[in-house]
Amino acid sequence: MTRKRTLRVVGTLVVVGVVAYFFGKGLADNWDAVKEIDVSFGWLSVASILLFALSVFVSGTIWGSMVSELGHVHVGRAEAIRVQSASWLLKYVPGQVGSVANKILWGASRGISRTLVVITFVYENVFLLLASTVPTVVYLILDSGSLGGESLSAVLPALIAVVPLLLVMDRRLFRWGLNLVGKKVLKSEVPREYFLSPVASLRFQVVFLLPRVLIGAGFVLVAESSFSIAPGDWVALACIYILAGAVGILAVFVPSGLGVRESVIVLLCSRYMPVEQAIVLSLLARLYSTVADGVVALIYGALKARDNRKKRPA
Repeated sequence: MTRKRTLRVVGTLVVVGVVAYFFGKGLADNWDAVKEIDVSFGWLSVASILLFALSVFVSGTIWGSMVSELGHVHVGRAEAIRVQSASWLLKYVPGQVGSVANKILWGASRGISRTLVVITFVYENVFLLLASTVPTVVYLILDSGSLGGESLSAVLPALIAVVPLLLVMDRRLFRWGLNLVGKKVLKSEVPREYFLSPVASLRFQVVFLLPRVLIGAGFVLVAESSFSIAPGDWVALACIYILAGAVGILAVFVPSGLGVRESVIVLLCSRYMPVEQAIVLSLLARLYSTVADGVVALIYGALKARDNRKKRPA
């Protein structure tokens, strides 16, 4: 094992260990109250799972349309969903290495520039992270100052990340940064047409809000499936889940933000419900989102099988 790989594995274990300790401590301290909570699985649970899975398909469709627009190629909806589903399931590889590698390999099979695929991958993740942080933080701050003090420090990494991410929105700055690397690695400048115009960037940013709305709604349904939630708190809970997901994504050493997202959910949701309910809710959300990954895998398998049948000679 190389030194770099060893450091990465050790870093992952340390982060997971720290998060597991504090989350486990919170669970142990509230275990008696947690045991008294009645968790039920019904149609709201099923609906939440479907919304979680649907958000993956929607983001894949949007990404596919971006590739089509910038690459002047046709990427069908089913194909985009298939590629996105595979990349989504590879999120358990820390650092999103598996996700981007999958899209690069797909692009190579379609004759699409590797550079273009990487650029659209960056755009996609930037738009999703901005959609997960800017509107949610603004809402939570305005919502009776529910985001402040310890809560604010928990999501500080996501807020700090917004600053460099905004630079990607400027086509000139984004191209300048990539050209610094491109000239050394590719020995050429990245074509200007590989970058979105300001109007197109704004359009895609707005559209990428939809997948985040879907997962926020899914989380609210998870909460409603086991607890009685005041309608006035629905938007706040949705914002908390979306924001917690962004913090989990930025924890690049941790597969799928495991434990990080749950800790943020408990911290922020405890302002709207008893802490023991917040703990159970975070665990239920992880469980249902994992089941949703199973749905994504099934859809991927079906689409892959269909593509294989089309490639077979008659």
